[in-house]
Amino acid sequence: MKPKYPKFTADELTNLIDQYFIYIKGKYRMTRTPPKKEGDKPTRTKTWDREPEFATISGLALFLGFSSRQVFDDCMRGGKYSEILKRGCLRIEAFYESRLHQHSTSGAIFALKSMGWNEKHETKPTNETTLKTLSIKIIESGPKPVSSEKEVMMPEPIEATPNNAIQHPDHTNDLMT
Repeated sequence: MKPKYPKFTADELTNLIDQYFIYIKGKYRMTRTPPKKEGDKPTRTKTWDREPEFATISGLALFLGFSSRQVFDDCMRGGKYSEILKRGCLRIEAFYESRLHQHSTSGAIFALKSMGWNEKHETKPTNETTLKTLSIKIIESGPKPVSSEKEVMMPEPIEATPNNAIQHPDHTNDLMT
């Protein structure tokens, strides 16, 4: 009868997890392509022997030799090397989290939610925490903003006449005399 869990030491398991993350990067070789025109230099291109893969928990479980995802989860929850397996899963979670900064994030969001992430963090006040109410009073000052230039009324221009001329205290008004 086969054992339920793969047999390895802590160091072997850590090493295997590191090898998984190297493995999923893919394998390629550089090849030289002849120049297209005479006088051009030959170019180097990547030829993939094994395409890169995304990091997945199921992929990690298969790489480590587990027979099912359920056996992997059981070993991670209460097995001898659960902390090492949790760290491997955390590396995969970090990969999905980094994908949230890209254009299409729906797949990463789905994966993170299935890993236990929540959109809302509910915090409940404890006996040690007291909630304080803060009242805010908004005081308006100045004129109210207008929605168009038509609402702004310009005062009628005042013509300068001797009766309404402004006189500076240091100067005499020649119009008044």
